[in-house]
Amino acid sequence: MLRIHFTARDLEYVRIARGPDPLWEIVCSVCRLQTDEGRIAFGPWRRAVTPLLRGGGGGGGGGGGADRAVALALRSLMPCGPYIPDFLTPAVDGGNADLRQGVDRVLSTPRSRLRREFTLLAESEARTLPFKGPGPEARVRPFAAEQLARGDAAALRALGGLLTAYEAAFVAPYRPWIDAAVASDVAWRSRELAAGGVRALLETFRPMARWSPPVLEVTYPVERDLHLAGRGLLLVPSYFCWRKPITLFDGALLPVLVYPVEKPVQPPAAASDASLTRLLGPTRAALLYEVALRGCATTSELALAVGCSLPNTCQQLAILREAGLAACRKEGRCVLHHPTPLGCRLLETAGAGPAGDRCRCPGPRRSHPDEGPRRFHPDERVRRAWPVRCHASAIRAAGLREGTPQGGRPDRPESPVPQGSAGSRGPGQGGTTCAVSYERQ
Repeated sequence: MLRIHFTARDLEYVRIARGPDPLWEIVCSVCRLQTDEGRIAFGPWRRAVTPLLRGGGGGGGGGGGADRAVALALRSLMPCGPYIPDFLTPAVDGGNADLRQGVDRVLSTPRSRLRREFTLLAESEARTLPFKGPGPEARVRPFAAEQLARGDAAALRALGGLLTAYEAAFVAPYRPWIDAAVASDVAWRSRELAAGGVRALLETFRPMARWSPPVLEVTYPVERDLHLAGRGLLLVPSYFCWRKPITLFDGALLPVLVYPVEKPVQPPAAASDASLTRLLGPTRAALLYEVALRGCATTSELALAVGCSLPNTCQQLAILREAGLAACRKEGRCVLHHPTPLGCRLLETAGAGPAGDRCRCPGPRRSHPDEGPRRFHPDERVRRAWPVRCHASAIRAAGLREGTPQGGRPDRPESPVPQGSAGSRGPGQGGTTCAVSYERQ
């Protein structure tokens, strides 16, 4: 068990990384190749990279066995055991360094630290674990161990090339899966942090961690105590981390806790032409904006924000998920919705995103200071959706095919159908949303 000891100052400096750390994803994915853990969660990824491990090529390493050689070399430096050299995952305060910055930090590791960590690696018995792939299961000698321990510039550049090539072949093609899973996790935990503070945030890590003030008890393969001593704690979400959180071996380094995120069994659905055509409509555009604005919201909150009934809101959110613009996760009795990177990209390109300055969507208005939040009139929802729907070129720039909703032109919103008119349709009758579908509560 890992016991992380907090002080009052540490509780003020608990951070969540905004995205996955590329070097930690490399390390954890190499470990996943060495075991059969997570057969369901990592099954699609393992099946996809199996040809690379057999020397079939097709990845970013040039094929012809190059990808397998890259994986074997990194496997020798990253054994799935009690010790992995810390210099391979340099901590970045904020956790938002890209791969190039991370590799530069690896290559600038001091020689004294390289020598010390390679000595620890040589003493570790984890190198005897088999690598999942064809070939003898013999003891693996670390890649260029002597040269790297001396800080040889050529060996370090070769290591940087291995990291870059592995990421391009084994990780980058599956970035949409990784980004979607991490975005969902960060949105959920950020919501808990905003609602209940650090205590609520740490409680979200059950059952893999238990908050017993002032100690966070984490499931860990060895007994260890980590005293933060006022340095705070950086929480780094990881797609390829499995079951148990991990941290750096050297307690004197910046404290980091890498934890696994919930993984979808099936890959995110790709947006199809038909689903994107169905997407264009004022209610769905308003819902997409609200989801992106809030980052993470329940179905009831979104229904109240746009003035729709719960059944209609559920139907429209399902279409957003089908188009790949939103995702959801179940937490207790609630379903939390959050935008996908594609949905955020669409809004930002159209100038209607939460951070956009060109188009601002109006919020709920009150007819009287003493009244509560008033439900939107259809005309208000049309105006809210206008920044998204009026920019057809922005939709094309976001990589989406422009579609034409039924009963309206692609470059202007359809007129609201008066309630009770012959042309109105309710939920489940097809077509775009109209007055009847979102006025009846």
